[in-house]
Amino acid sequence: MSQAYTPGLKRKEETLIRKTRMLPIPGKIIVGVGDTVSLDTIVAKAETPGEPEIVKVCANLGIDPEEIEKYMVKKEGDEIKENEVLASYRALFGLIKSDCISPIEGIVESISAITGQAIVRRHPKPIDIDAYIPGKVVEVIEDEGVIIETYAAFIQGAFGIGGENHGEIKVVSDSPSDILTEDNITPDCKGKVLVGGSMVTAGALKKSIELGVNGILVGGIMDKDLTDFLGYRIGVAITGHEKIGLSLVATEGFGQMNMLEKTFQILKRNEGNTACINGATQIRAGVIRPEVIVPLSGYDVASLRSSDEGPSSGMAPGTFVRIIQEPYFGDVGHVSNLPSELQNVETESTVRIVEIELEDGRKVMVPRANVEVIEE
Repeated sequence: MSQAYTPGLKRKEETLIRKTRMLPIPGKIIVGVGDTVSLDTIVAKAETPGEPEIVKVCANLGIDPEEIEKYMVKKEGDEIKENEVLASYRALFGLIKSDCISPIEGIVESISAITGQAIVRRHPKPIDIDAYIPGKVVEVIEDEGVIIETYAAFIQGAFGIGGENHGEIKVVSDSPSDILTEDNITPDCKGKVLVGGSMVTAGALKKSIELGVNGILVGGIMDKDLTDFLGYRIGVAITGHEKIGLSLVATEGFGQMNMLEKTFQILKRNEGNTACINGATQIRAGVIRPEVIVPLSGYDVASLRSSDEGPSSGMAPGTFVRIIQEPYFGDVGHVSNLPSELQNVETESTVRIVEIELEDGRKVMVPRANVEVIEE
């Protein structure tokens, strides 16, 4: 049987999920193998060194560098508050006064009799890494992080913004073709992850922020609406760092695109359950897909591990795929044939093609590079 590898998106009603939770710098791991964690359990901690601030003590006091130690109020290792006196000069029985204050709060790190300067370093900033998903710790990476397993419904999107978030799923559209507008956003949506249909408007996004919505899942979004909402145009860098208060996942892509029926039904069946959502996206090398994870209960994870792990088998006759280039952009169907011979296409290139039977019964031939697998 003919078969070919092609990148794709996962849309699974039930699957085993393994998430690696890593610290950006070495730190302390709080949990151990076998521990059960909730989505907000802190699993690892670290501290980033504070930024240093150079204070020109001698220049401020009008003294020679070799005299600096004599006039220091604070010594190396001492804590100091912002605007607190760091060094003080007095002369003529106190008639001449001059103080050097600290511009920041921190710790006096060093005092130099050569440069006449002191270095005050801000306090370290704590880094706490939570589990993100509820589950069981199956591996600890010493000083770096952990791997957590859970059984869940799993949906990868085509594009997203906003980082990690959580919330109860609330379906606010009647069908995958509905547009999510301001009228769909009501006060009872606060803290929820909303499921829309084919598109979300900029107005709906802005109202969602105002009412405290945690996440939005829709088929697509117009580029103009996204730019209007963010106030700037998304570039080629990774998304997910936007400080917008919610996470957005477009399951199908840009434009008005009906959410895949199966995706909509998975989310609808899980209405009322907690969704773990991450809008982080990177399209270029090192692909990162936005995701929705809905943890499920009542399953023996160990017995499922062997059947749910492992990469996709790729594209073969019967594989469910979506076309990602015009003239059939957004259409879905099943692979009916994978001809092995190279063929000429409209661009006059010679490429390998795939025959796809679309949902409406039409059969079309497109370059294999123009499709993505939807792994069910």
